Amino acid sequence: MSEGIDIKELKRRMDGAVSAFKSDIASLRTGRASANILDPVTIEAYGSRMPLNQVANITVPEPRMLSVSVWDKSMVSAVERGIRESNLGLNPIVDGQNLRIPLPELNEERRKSLVKVAHDYAEKSKVAIRHVRRDGMDGLKKAEKDGVIGQDESRAQSERVQKMTDETISEIDRLLGEKEKEIMQV
Repeated sequence: MSEGIDIKELKRRMDGAVSAFKSDIASLRTGRASANILDPVTIEAYGSRMPLNQVANITVPEPRMLSVSVWDKSMVSAVERGIRESNLGLNPIVDGQNLRIPLPELNEERRKSLVKVAHDYAEKSKVAIRHVRRDGMDGLKKAEKDGVIGQDESRAQSERVQKMTDETISEIDRLLGEKEKEIMQV
């Protein structure tokens, strides 16, 4: 193969978007409590945003309860605010440096809102994949313009990048469909 773009690098970046999507949807709860539920929560701490698990310890004492032990007492209100604003529908109960988070029963309305959140995660992943495709296509155009590769090679690589993009997006759609079924299952 001539010069042009690094297809393996584009594939690695697209796979990274799929991995990020998998971890995002794993944090959506379907039945019982899991510490992963709080993975998407970020806290305004020490002048920057950071993941909740970097300022607190998360445990699952009961099947329908999460416990968050904040390490720095001054961070308790920021942690509580971060959980409330996380769009997960959780209402923490402050108990000193600990927060107890009862997980509400999933009703039809809550299930539908979780499906919407899953769709948002999927759309963000698809956008990331399209950005990778755009970077690849821009690289090909530049290589062709600079005379590094010919028009035929550029077209062939463009088709490979597009095919890889389509396959990766269909993988996201497949994972989304599975998660949607899992969430809506009563």
